[in-house]
Amino acid sequence: MSNRLANETSPYLRQHAANPVDWYPWGEEALRAAREQDKPILLSIGYAACHWCHVMAHESFEDPETADLMNRHFINIKVDREERPDLDSIYMSAVVALTGQGGWPMTVALTPDGRPFFGGTYFPPAPRHGMPSFRQVLLSLAQAWDEQREQVEGSAGEIADHIRETALAEALGGGGALNDDLFDQALNGLLRSFDSRLGGFGGAPKFPPSMTLEFLLRMHLQRGDSMALHMAEHTLKMMAHGGLYDQIGGGFARYSTDAYWLVPHFEKMLYDNALLARVYSHAWQITGKPLYRRVVEETLDFVAREMRRAGGGFSSSYDADSEGEEGKFYVWTAAEIRAALGDDAERFMAAYGVSEAGNWEGRNILNVAGGVDEEQLAGLAEARQKLFDIRARRVPPGLDDKTLTAWNGLMLAAFADAGRALGRSDYIAVATANASFLRVRMRRDDGRLWRAWQPGLGDAPGRFNAYLEDYACLADGLLALYAATFEPRWFAWARELAEAMLAHFSDPAGGFFDTSDDHEELLHRPKDVQDNATPSGNSMAAHVLLRLGLLTGEGRYWDAAEGVISGLYTAMARYPSAFAHWLGAAAFILGEPLEVAIVGDPAAADARALLDVVLGRYRPDLVVAAGEGEAAAVVPLLAGRERLDDRAAAYVCRRFVCQQPVSESDALASQLA
Repeated sequence: MSNRLANETSPYLRQHAANPVDWYPWGEEALRAAREQDKPILLSIGYAACHWCHVMAHESFEDPETADLMNRHFINIKVDREERPDLDSIYMSAVVALTGQGGWPMTVALTPDGRPFFGGTYFPPAPRHGMPSFRQVLLSLAQAWDEQREQVEGSAGEIADHIRETALAEALGGGGALNDDLFDQALNGLLRSFDSRLGGFGGAPKFPPSMTLEFLLRMHLQRGDSMALHMAEHTLKMMAHGGLYDQIGGGFARYSTDAYWLVPHFEKMLYDNALLARVYSHAWQITGKPLYRRVVEETLDFVAREMRRAGGGFSSSYDADSEGEEGKFYVWTAAEIRAALGDDAERFMAAYGVSEAGNWEGRNILNVAGGVDEEQLAGLAEARQKLFDIRARRVPPGLDDKTLTAWNGLMLAAFADAGRALGRSDYIAVATANASFLRVRMRRDDGRLWRAWQPGLGDAPGRFNAYLEDYACLADGLLALYAATFEPRWFAWARELAEAMLAHFSDPAGGFFDTSDDHEELLHRPKDVQDNATPSGNSMAAHVLLRLGLLTGEGRYWDAAEGVISGLYTAMARYPSAFAHWLGAAAFILGEPLEVAIVGDPAAADARALLDVVLGRYRPDLVVAAGEGEAAAVVPLLAGRERLDDRAAAYVCRRFVCQQPVSESDALASQLA
């Protein structure tokens, strides 16, 4: 049997195209069928790299008897949460309200008009561990719809009202004037949850806290906080030495199932690697430690090698599974290591914690043993290459090759940042190619954005109306690329996207909705302010608008950001891990950021010498523009400023007060001190 999913952009949906379930993608066809047939909707939400999504698909969606129940009693809709974060957000709220917890795969029963009346996550094919079987759930829901319609409709109405009324209540704990007390409270909260032995915050499972680490690095730079630097560095080292990090091929897994960073959930997400590459790059700039630079380069080399598609776009994720086994691609037996490395085997095994018994299900997840330093690891480079070549002949995990605008924006920023910091022109070339790809494939004729594109579409444009996070993350990436190249076109596009955010996503009450004003009408218009695996669209928008406010002199950009940041004062203070990217924006405001304009040709020696002073270290409190002539017409910070005695000149301003322009590097360094 073939259903309606075969031509979808999402590999996750296409994985279910041969199911005996009569799946629909979300859309008017499915909703109309539910209304006309008077059937409830069974909504199933997941994503391609989700291990338990695959398990439930095999156990239930591939089972003819289960499929028959679903087809007789429901209109069945399959959604990729990565393509439709709006639906995921709305119905995850319902599941959490109903059960107290959420996750994927997510199963939700809806009335034909989209109101939820039942929700859960994974259901087994037979009763297990106190959970009913999926068939039992289906039969109970069908019976309730047929025999208790009034109660079902009433429950659905109550749940829908609850979701609408509480959409922001939990997050918005109260506003306040921004001050340094905010950072004292946030840092104390992070210190209380810090794992001083193993790094990270809290216990198992442990997710890479990239945004929290960025905030801690800012606190070290801004306040001289040595404990903040220690928490960041210890966590960065433990993650890089653990099984969370792919010691052979580079790149990070989604999370660690244990507290030791040893046993990962092996899926690799584009966004994790973008955010982590960026924070390791900043840590290298601050400390100069070789470990951090190595991790940045290995991670970005992995992405460029294995996740970059023809034309310059990046794929979304790698599955955890290969050949039906989680982690099979990545783990080793001691015998395999000896056969591959010969005389070097014992030295390698000692350095990477390899034993005969193994450290995971009889096999070994490679991790750096205690006391092994970067010099010793460098001496094992040839051994790692041999294992890489052998591993390359294994069956790889499945690749979700769809391109998502927001996640590409995050990786664009990572390559641009690292290229500038590490002096890697090849990384800047990757970033430039990615931005060019996104402009061709993801920018609509009217200047708005698409959410997703899939290589199988050929020359076709993307699909799905883009979300706030797409605009904000891409604008952030474009500003990073502008700071690496000083090509005015990237600045101009970032500003265009900011204007689109203000025009189509603004909430009159402050901040931004996740969906645009011309988006499909749903149960409610979501507005997520909490940072999760990626920065919230709102927090990223705040970062973008603050920097644009300084680069353009447009107070409306700054005001739009500062208002919503202040409104989240209590939330940031109480829940720093959940609002870490917001804390970074607050730190930018209170850090009295610098504006630096370099008037001259950025490629010429005189301007380059000034730029080297500005960009020589990590300065999150600084915005910089460079160029002359046409560039000054595009970037307002350059407007009305001239060379000095026909030499490139630097103009430094802070809080609307500007210093005398200078053309000497030493004088500029003094002004920036």
